[in-house]
Amino acid sequence: MSISAAQVNELRKKTGAGMMDCKKALEESNGDFEKAIEFLRKKGAAIAAKRAEKTANEGVIATKVSDDNKYGLIVEVNCETDFVAKSEDFVNLVNQVVNKAFDSKVMSIDELLEKNPDVNNLVNDVMGKVGEKTEIRRLAAYKVDNGFVFDYIHMGSKLGVLLKFENVSSANSDLASLAKDISMQIAAMNPICVYREQVPSDLIEKEMEIYKELARKEGKPENILEKIAQGRINKFYQENCLAEQTFVKDNSKSINDLISEYNKKNNAEIKISEFKRFHLGDEKK
Repeated sequence: MSISAAQVNELRKKTGAGMMDCKKALEESNGDFEKAIEFLRKKGAAIAAKRAEKTANEGVIATKVSDDNKYGLIVEVNCETDFVAKSEDFVNLVNQVVNKAFDSKVMSIDELLEKNPDVNNLVNDVMGKVGEKTEIRRLAAYKVDNGFVFDYIHMGSKLGVLLKFENVSSANSDLASLAKDISMQIAAMNPICVYREQVPSDLIEKEMEIYKELARKEGKPENILEKIAQGRINKFYQENCLAEQTFVKDNSKSINDLISEYNKKNNAEIKISEFKRFHLGDEKK
């Protein structure tokens, strides 16, 4: 059957796909709009399969936190180029993913897809439009009862932080300011955990062996290698554990000091519980 320019234009407005793709979809579906949309979605899925081996290290980090700071999420959505990451279609996809995840109060990508089965279609639709591998790479979320969730996105949306406090009976402007400072600390200094007790034992064993070998090469006696390595491990904790890190805005204080000052001033007992730091393209944690 003959497909008119008006039909093509209408399908293009509904889907955002290219003119030739819309024309072909309508021809393949004999002018049936629903079938044409399905055809375009399948085209998106085909592109996904075709580009499965491509590297998608560009994209956007996005966050959203409830007004009462009791639930928050952070998500990374990837594509192949920065040009597409800034496109209207991709930005709209990120917003839809964030809002669907937030409205469903999900805790993982699997839960997002289970509660919102249309999300895969949304991703495939965009993939069909932009012609690049597009994926929801990772998602993390926190829910708290007696706590406080805070989010921070660094300029450019390539780096984001989701931070959780516990033992928070009531929030105030001081807490919001403290949370922002600590979130910016996490963004800048990339700690591996909050407290030294959370550092994996195999990592400490590996560091200890490295420090012992360095001391050995420096000519230190064997009987003091353990002591030297332990001293260096303490330095490792101070550099890599958030609570012990030197505050970037005031090197006379640690993050622990900031928490103590807040608790003393507000007669509180808040504690940093955990955090997620998403940097575009990093290994999943």
